[in-house]
Amino acid sequence: MIPYAVRSDRIGAMGDLKDRLRNDLTTAMKARDELRTATLRMVLTAVKTEEVSGGEARELDDAEVLKVLAREGKKRRESAEAYVGAGRQELADREVAEGGVIEAYLPAQLTDEELDALVAEAVAESGATSPQQMGAVMRLVTPQVAGRAEGGRVAAAVKRALSG
Repeated sequence: MIPYAVRSDRIGAMGDLKDRLRNDLTTAMKARDELRTATLRMVLTAVKTEEVSGGEARELDDAEVLKVLAREGKKRRESAEAYVGAGRQELADREVAEGGVIEAYLPAQLTDEELDALVAEAVAESGATSPQQMGAVMRLVTPQVAGRAEGGRVAAAVKRALSG
């Protein structure tokens, strides 16, 4: 692992993640790490854009910064898939590498088994018995998996649990 990478489970006070991103950007610039520098600049720009969007400017807390990071990571995965489909492997490789930099700041993703267990608990708690009651299960499980599993993956797990 790169020495100046950070895991989000080490994040404490409000704004701490954004400070770590800035500090890691400075370290990457000093190390002349072009990929990490470009990726962290892009992430910090996305965070700043989010801060100034809406009615009035505000400072994002760590949870909101993590949402921005997750969204940027998802963009990188989708772009990589599109580039592979278009036969542009070199661009796909760059997107995957940028995604790897972003992933270092996100919480560890849930395994399929962990996700299925959380979904099973939510199904039991909600009393849902059919796919038509999927919304009730999703309302319970979504806050528990926030940032640790993509919505599509969660929805698929809920569908499996309710149809099987």
